[in-house]
Amino acid sequence: MTNRSTINIEKLAEKYYGRMNDCSAGAFLKGPCGDEMEIYIDIENNKIVDIKVFTDGCEYTRTCGVTMASMAHHKTIYEAMGISAKDVLDNCPTIPDDHTHCNILAVSVLYRAIASYLLTRNS
Repeated sequence: MTNRSTINIEKLAEKYYGRMNDCSAGAFLKGPCGDEMEIYIDIENNKIVDIKVFTDGCEYTRTCGVTMASMAHHKTIYEAMGISAKDVLDNCPTIPDDHTHCNILAVSVLYRAIASYLLTRNS
């Protein structure tokens, strides 16, 4: 695991924050606080080869989103489904206790995008 105090969120944001055209799957969720998160994943041979997140939410939602994206990038979809909200929190800089729902939003939108991919791929 990455040391929570040394992760560079701005570097992650440069690579993983934004939107993507022509992706394999995408998803959107609105969290309990009202923050919204979008995810776009490009998958080849069941491996996530590109991933982007976009949010209108707070800095903690953005931090959790890009951290989750960095963790899922280059993993198989099945490995990515194993990323937990705790894993994201453990790899983020300090997230206040009243914002620990942000990491749950991040992994939930990832799971939804992978489920969408699996459902459409097999139809």
